[in-house]
Amino acid sequence: MDKKEFDKMNVFGQGEPNVNFAQYFIGDSFLNPLTVPGECPVFLANVTFEPGCRNNWHIHHAKSGGGQLLICTAGKGWYQEEGKEAVSLTPGTVITIPANVKHWHGANKDEWFAHIAVEVPGEETRTEWCEPVTDEEYGKLEREVS
Repeated sequence: MDKKEFDKMNVFGQGEPNVNFAQYFIGDSFLNPLTVPGECPVFLANVTFEPGCRNNWHIHHAKSGGGQLLICTAGKGWYQEEGKEAVSLTPGTVITIPANVKHWHGANKDEWFAHIAVEVPGEETRTEWCEPVTDEEYGKLEREVS
């Protein structure tokens, strides 16, 4: 799918370059907040990944509650929890990520990808950013679907 066709599918909009979190991504991502912190107790944002873009391994810590939901809206991507097989993401896929689970997500090698990220409210929540997903780890996934 080319970028023009992807943009038509990406109904929540690409948003702006994700500069505040760029250090935790390989490739370029874009962020379009859908709720305003302080006005809504749940933060939602459409995150768009260029082809090959993925975030680092990370953990959404919480004493109680917390975690993250991913609602896939356009393109194709990946989600993987530490120690488990990667899951292919397509529009309509919903991923529930419990608090305190190490994981990563991002676009397929040759596809733009977008999901709505939902930060689940909880007690003493914080995100711990870990190591990047290596080219070897990522390339292995791409070879599996070729």
